[in-house]
Amino acid sequence: MAAITTAMIKDLRESTGAGMMDCKQALTENDGNMEAAVDWLRKKGLSKAAKKSGRVAAEGLIGVIVKGDNGATVEVNSETDFVARNDKFQDMVRQITTLAPAANGDMAKLLPAKYPGSNLSVEDYVKEAISTIGENMSARRTAAISVKEGVVADYIHNRLADGVGKIGVLVALESTGDKAKLLEFGRQIAMHIAAANPQAVTAEELDPALIDRERAIYVEQAKAEPRNAGKSDEILAKASEGRLRKEFFQQVVLMLQVFVVDGKATVAEAVKAAEKTAGGPIKITKFVRYALGEGIDKKEEDFAAEVAKAVAGG
Repeated sequence: MAAITTAMIKDLRESTGAGMMDCKQALTENDGNMEAAVDWLRKKGLSKAAKKSGRVAAEGLIGVIVKGDNGATVEVNSETDFVARNDKFQDMVRQITTLAPAANGDMAKLLPAKYPGSNLSVEDYVKEAISTIGENMSARRTAAISVKEGVVADYIHNRLADGVGKIGVLVALESTGDKAKLLEFGRQIAMHIAAANPQAVTAEELDPALIDRERAIYVEQAKAEPRNAGKSDEILAKASEGRLRKEFFQQVVLMLQVFVVDGKATVAEAVKAAEKTAGGPIKITKFVRYALGEGIDKKEEDFAAEVAKAVAGG
């Protein structure tokens, strides 16, 4: 049996919104497996989370750049938001971002690249900056997208300065239509992605394991409803399939989401309308959304006496 720690309970509580004791029981029942504990809570109706979200635990900035048919983004982390607001740090992130298109989403190419105006690599320049600024920093990740014909649009949310902010989005629109119109629409799509946080462009692109996991949860929820007592597993499975497509897919698939710009049409319907304006078919082929610090655990904090008591079994 895995030891259930205060940090584990804290993480599960933050990611699901479930009660402290429920989180402890979920982890205990699932031998400390965090993902299984999330599913356990959802099956019991104690958490409504559709998916486990990354916790923003690191500071720093997201850099975004678009050059012609190519776009790239970089995340550079710092320990505090105070440093992220430092002009020198912001300039460093921008300079590193200018190298990102050539790295094409590969950190193994970005880190050894020569930092602009210096004889140092990006990796060594960041190390030098640590001693200058006096805080731990790292270039964490990068991504890039491109189109053969069309545009790459970008959007930065919580922009602190030119080209840098807290959330960075790139989206590729393939089309033979008017590029100015495409870019205008593409930026609206990028804003939507920043707000709605889809996981894939189409349902076919979703991870099959993720779909199976959600399907199993809907089936378990259906079994627990009194009105379904006595119904066969086959009937419950069919009913759950409908919920899966109507609820889950509409939450996480870009083309099925309600377009945040008007709050009425789906993104797919908005694309059809934009085709008339742009004068040609439009296909959203790929997007990248970086939110600062997602997936990085926070530093250990005192979780109050109540949690310690819960772990002790009180």
